[in-house]
Amino acid sequence: MRPAHATYIVTVRLSTVILPLDRWGASREKWRRAEELGFHAAYTYDHLSWLRLADRPWFGAVPTLTAAALATSHLRLGTLVTTPNFRHPVPLAKDLLSLDDVSNGRLSVGLGAGGLGGDAEVLGLPRWSLRERADRFAEFVELLDELLREPETTSVGTYYSANRALMLPGTLQRPRPPFILSATGPRGMALAARYGAGWVTIGRGAEEHQRCRDVVAAELERLNVALEDEGRARDAIETLLLDGLNDERPLASMNAFVDWAGRYQELGITEVVIHWPEPGSLFEVDPAVFEDVATHGLDQL
Repeated sequence: MRPAHATYIVTVRLSTVILPLDRWGASREKWRRAEELGFHAAYTYDHLSWLRLADRPWFGAVPTLTAAALATSHLRLGTLVTTPNFRHPVPLAKDLLSLDDVSNGRLSVGLGAGGLGGDAEVLGLPRWSLRERADRFAEFVELLDELLREPETTSVGTYYSANRALMLPGTLQRPRPPFILSATGPRGMALAARYGAGWVTIGRGAEEHQRCRDVVAAELERLNVALEDEGRARDAIETLLLDGLNDERPLASMNAFVDWAGRYQELGITEVVIHWPEPGSLFEVDPAVFEDVATHGLDQL
């Protein structure tokens, strides 16, 4: 096992998250610009609404990503993340198969257990316990994996089942589009180690005094253990850090970004993800700094 807080210099990719806040006529240019700026990938949240911006418009993730696939040519696209809150694996798998096809194999699928809030209650279901949420997430990932790998799936689960679900002609990416799992606990880490091509964190601990770097270091150690248990090497999985949802401010300046990205590069993070500037939100930053970071930030690491 690797020691805690070890230093491993890796190659870092830079990606972005574009929130689905604008009508497509305005949003299209963001996705095109993301490709022009050279981002590795552009992701979007998969919500029906988001409580932090509950008073703002919000569009669906799958249609948005489908339109983005047609507006770009080589930028990777994906959800960050999709959850069981309002999704069932069978129709989701069909949507993802179609999106993988439209994007010509550029789809990545971020998956998480989901949390409380509007998405968790919009279908009128009783609130899930933490245990049930973890159980549902495990079953959700397992069935989605099978659906995207196999031409036909029949499976009976406690929460999610499939009866002769056909997924023809299959995805362009084989054996399926890569999964990026959001996980911090033991069961989630085990799922990430088993099914993930990637793992993503926001680096926010349970206690307010915890430094983001310390949280991420501890999570990476737990991920290493889970990978060892699965017989996978540490470099078999990409590790992503999403900015903007903790107390760090890497887009305050170019120097702030280089310091931030360098700290996590040393821990072994292989992809840093920054939010597209959104006025009037917690992701409001200077667009000039954002574009400078997108264009030159990684060169300075």
